[in-house]
Amino acid sequence: MDADLAALCADLRSPDPAVRDDHAYAALVARVPELTADQAHELGDEMAARFTDPEVQTRTFAPLILAALVKQGHYRPQWLAAFAAWYPAEQDLRGHDPELGWLHAVAHGADLLGALGTHDGADPEELLALGAARLVAPTAHVWDALEDDRLAYALARILTRPGLTAARSTGWLDRVAEMFATGAPGPVPAEASNTIRTLWLLHLCAVRGVRPTRYGTGPAVPLAQAGAVADRLVELLAIPSPYLG
Repeated sequence: MDADLAALCADLRSPDPAVRDDHAYAALVARVPELTADQAHELGDEMAARFTDPEVQTRTFAPLILAALVKQGHYRPQWLAAFAAWYPAEQDLRGHDPELGWLHAVAHGADLLGALGTHDGADPEELLALGAARLVAPTAHVWDALEDDRLAYALARILTRPGLTAARSTGWLDRVAEMFATGAPGPVPAEASNTIRTLWLLHLCAVRGVRPTRYGTGPAVPLAQAGAVADRLVELLAIPSPYLG
């Protein structure tokens, strides 16, 4: 890795958000299009290794760089393996910290999930299952920084993949059904609340389609099995909200 790239990678670990987010992240993403394949793989391997780092900001900024690499056409199965081991297991789900700035594990992970979702090397069913695992993982934190939007968007992008059957497009939701089936009267668990809001947004994508980029202005792309996904989501959302059925 060249010295400039190594310095940016070091700054991406910084607990100072001005160094990490405003400087290192922006500069690394800007460099991705000019990287050779070897440089991209070296950078991706470094980011994948960070999913086990003890510092939360180091873990949560790694998927953003990997997402940029995947969008540029770079992909290695070991990156997905490392991400899959981290994403549903991450315990620090804070969106923003007053000192560390943006952490956003769920949202940043969703960005990588969505990028992988449109790459032919990644299995869409594996990615959908990974999204479900993140949704149902027990937590005490109710997402409060639009993480549900980002994850719904990522799942919708995966569901636009050509060739997905109705069964493959909806099977991952069985894990959500299992969680809802165990619900009891009383306060709604954080993970259930997070999931309900994410599924409502995903239902909107099933009905309206999803834009190829989050801030894009082009026409919406329909989900491969939009009707089947929308119907299954309505069935699931009627469990915690039967008065809407």
